[in-house]
Amino acid sequence: MIYMEVYMSDITIILCEDHLITRQGIRRLLEDEKGLKIIGEASNGEEVVEMVTAMKPDVVVMDIAMPKLNGIEATRQIKLIHPLTGILILSAYDDDEYVYALLKAGAAGYLLKSVGGDELVRAIKAIHNGEPVLDPGIAKKVLNYFKLPDKVPAMEINSAQLTERELDIIKLAAKGLTNKDIAEKLHLSYRTVEGHMRGIFNKLGIGSRTEAVLYGLKNGWFTLEDLI
Repeated sequence: MIYMEVYMSDITIILCEDHLITRQGIRRLLEDEKGLKIIGEASNGEEVVEMVTAMKPDVVVMDIAMPKLNGIEATRQIKLIHPLTGILILSAYDDDEYVYALLKAGAAGYLLKSVGGDELVRAIKAIHNGEPVLDPGIAKKVLNYFKLPDKVPAMEINSAQLTERELDIIKLAAKGLTNKDIAEKLHLSYRTVEGHMRGIFNKLGIGSRTEAVLYGLKNGWFTLEDLI
């Protein structure tokens, strides 16, 4: 378990990967990037949960298969401890059960380890800004998941918790529009959209667009057909 010094303007990151050489490689990709600060490294799921409790990072970059506590359970515990921490899964696995379980647990993004360094940097920044990050193959799996006949929306969260404006924003986010695109379409400022997005996150107890969109689909606020 390694802790690092941090500056307030940086996006703070904890890396969680049990293979040291892989973790060192990820670190080298990120540590020279302006605005990103790796504040800790964990080698297992228990360690990363402890570190999030103590340090409350902006983003956790985490593998799935880890000793002591796997990425799915670690994600679930992290989201209970600090919902605003965005979790980016970086894994060699794209099995359906992993994808669905991790997104359900609260992961904000899911990339495969075949991605390049620039794409990883963009993904971390996107998650910090509340943007969804899914590998194209993973995104297809998610859409197929919601097309299954047994995935009937469960009204666990009343959409009345959100204002009409917030519902408009989350529907546009579900279509893949960025905060900037949403601002232009609704004739709002970028900061206003950011504020609404944070309000949505706080009301739903989540930390990313991906989670918000999944909530909307799950609870029938919109359908896949609405997003085409």
